[in-house]
Amino acid sequence: MLRFNDLADFSREEIKELIALAGRLDAKPEPRALEGKVLSLLFLSPSLRTLSSFQAAMLRLGGGSFVISPEMSIHGLESRYGIVMDGTAAEHVREAIPVIASYGDAIGVRAFAERRDINHDIADNDFKGYTSLITDKPWINMESAIDHPCQSLADWKTMDDLGVPDGGKFVISWAYHPRALPLAVTAATIHMAAKRGMNVVNLRPPGFELPPAIMDKARKAAAESGGSVSETTDRREAMEGAHVIYAKSYSSTRHYGDKLGDQALREELVHWCVDEPWFANARPDCKFMHCLPVRRGVEVTDRILDGPRSTVIKGARNRMYGQMAVLYRMMKG
Repeated sequence: MLRFNDLADFSREEIKELIALAGRLDAKPEPRALEGKVLSLLFLSPSLRTLSSFQAAMLRLGGGSFVISPEMSIHGLESRYGIVMDGTAAEHVREAIPVIASYGDAIGVRAFAERRDINHDIADNDFKGYTSLITDKPWINMESAIDHPCQSLADWKTMDDLGVPDGGKFVISWAYHPRALPLAVTAATIHMAAKRGMNVVNLRPPGFELPPAIMDKARKAAAESGGSVSETTDRREAMEGAHVIYAKSYSSTRHYGDKLGDQALREELVHWCVDEPWFANARPDCKFMHCLPVRRGVEVTDRILDGPRSTVIKGARNRMYGQMAVLYRMMKG
């Protein structure tokens, strides 16, 4: 495996093989599998689970890792091209990324969307620019402007662990958040569930429609796997017979890059907080999923997060096992 960038790059069978490997490495550890191997980790945006789960994964496989972040490791990192570097940034990505990659056997890169131009972010132009500088090492997308394959792999494994059927109903719902957040997790999740063969419903308020490129990608995956993808603003309709509800906030696509417009729209939507009444028409065993971090009492209530429906801790732990499988395939074969 030379790169782990998008679940769309893999067949359903290949993804299931990765998940099976993750389960095997959990049940039967191989603490020397990657002995002597080094993973370089470049974080151009903040992280808790991604950073710690990749470090833990390498340690459990007998390897090591190091972390570079502009906020904690160097005096600024410049990504703009064709400028005179007479400001605070001491390094440019054109030198920094190849050097960081050269110190390891593989490299992971994380860089959020800047959320100024929606077409620019959907095309993932910034992330493609960063990874184009990695010429001779395998690399992992640890979240880009429009994708988060590590999260999606863990979510697929979590549903397998819970016995959620491939053809079950999966509701991905917008949830209130005081800030405009990236589209990456939502875009990756709707595609993941469609590729798994699920009947996916995107539940969202007006103004938060997902762009056609995201919906078309998910519908293509659904057509290949026997699933379906639809969109609604009607919560009752969406939750009817649901096996899973996955909550995630993101920027208004109607006001993308317009902070004031987005804020004015979302201020009317504080009631989009997942609570038990949301599950009235769902299956009795319907599960709640979230990628974390989550704002309690804002995106979802305490009684859901702390109750039997919640899978958030199990899902977070599966980040480590899914990434162990990716690293094993990438560095060991």
